[in-house]
Amino acid sequence: MRGNIVSQLRSGLFAAFLASATIFVPSGAFAETISGALAKAYQLNSQLNSARAGVRVTDEGVAIAKSGYRPTINGSAAIDLSTTRSRTDIGNRTTDLATGSFGVEIRQTLFDGFQTRNNVAAAKARVQASNQGLRNTEQNILFNAASAYMDVIRDRQIAVLRERNLKFLGEQVRSARSRFDVGEGTRTDVAQADASRSAAVAQLSAARAAAGSSEAIYRQIIGEKPTNLKAGAPLSKLLPRSLDQAVGMATEQHPAILATAHLVDAAAFSVKSAEGALLPQVSASAGVSESFRNASPDPSGQNGDSTSAGVGLQLTVPIYQGGRASAQVRQSKESLGQARIEVDVSRDQVRAAVTSAWTQYVASKEAVAANRQLVSAAQLALNGVIEERNVGQRTTLDVLNAQADVISAQINVASAERDVIVASYAILSATGRLSSRQLGLQVAEYRPEEHYEAVKDKWYGLRTPDGR
Repeated sequence: MRGNIVSQLRSGLFAAFLASATIFVPSGAFAETISGALAKAYQLNSQLNSARAGVRVTDEGVAIAKSGYRPTINGSAAIDLSTTRSRTDIGNRTTDLATGSFGVEIRQTLFDGFQTRNNVAAAKARVQASNQGLRNTEQNILFNAASAYMDVIRDRQIAVLRERNLKFLGEQVRSARSRFDVGEGTRTDVAQADASRSAAVAQLSAARAAAGSSEAIYRQIIGEKPTNLKAGAPLSKLLPRSLDQAVGMATEQHPAILATAHLVDAAAFSVKSAEGALLPQVSASAGVSESFRNASPDPSGQNGDSTSAGVGLQLTVPIYQGGRASAQVRQSKESLGQARIEVDVSRDQVRAAVTSAWTQYVASKEAVAANRQLVSAAQLALNGVIEERNVGQRTTLDVLNAQADVISAQINVASAERDVIVASYAILSATGRLSSRQLGLQVAEYRPEEHYEAVKDKWYGLRTPDGR
């Protein structure tokens, strides 16, 4: 009887292992890799595409600022129709009068206190800041994609482990009842096995729910549902050699720091532009107009057309503007001070992110090694406890506790393996080097400068470069 029970348990465990292995052995034709998932996120992620559109919006700020260098041309036209009725000694008289004018005026700013020049420089700095902000968004999306990919793998593995645990505990329930039926066990053993099995059912339901949630997040970030996912690997070859080197690289090239530095330049140019409003303004204008008068009848003889043309210069010297211009200068200076502080804030945040990712990476690697040894030891202990229980030296509770140790260690291994890979991506992101080019993704790299070059000097046109 005991030999049959042990044989059945081993056969059940082996079959469950084969079943779970079959679930995670991907088909070569349909298996997804982490690089493929990141490539899809690079192309399909809505948040990333929205950030790209935002950069294109910022690009137009340069063309808007440059409009201050260019003339403005306006046309005007007016017409007035009237009828006059009058009474005289010789009778009633009706006079129809039509007057009108039309013309064209061109106006050109000659000097505006260097406001346009500084506005253009500020707009260019904002474009550079938005480009760096886009780089930072790309890094965040790629990291989130890698994290979502590994979350699905981990949660699916945990669900399989929980299912395997449930099958094992089902065998324990049957074994406890068989032993009770032949007088070798107690009712307590059966109750303990039943309780553990019921807990395993709840744990399996929670694990499947977690896997479903991870799959939903995967679809949100990647743009497609996860199918068969190949195991990932840490980016060991792309990582810095030490924490100090990682921090040094991050402070020099992280896009979040570079973006705030460009915003400092933009704020400085905005101060100069605001100060320019206190300087004299000079503009030139030229225009030509045509007017006509047609009265019927025309006793005065004033009907006819006339043409006029003129050229002029206008000088405006600000004396007092109600304090508005002065307040705008002070406001711009405070914005400049805040922008400089934001550089330090970004640098501190990046340094903390690098340190956190690095320590997590080191700790996760050690956890993987330790938990793998723990799995081997716990499995060996479980096998020994089962044998000892079969000869009456252990109780069913001892077997259940040993099985719980095995499952816990296996789940810890799955979590630690996920943490190692995700931490390696976090290090690369924190150092500012998590990009499609660095990862070698098979995608067409998005180049924001192409749109900028297409619109920065446009004088007219309503269509965007992509034809909208």
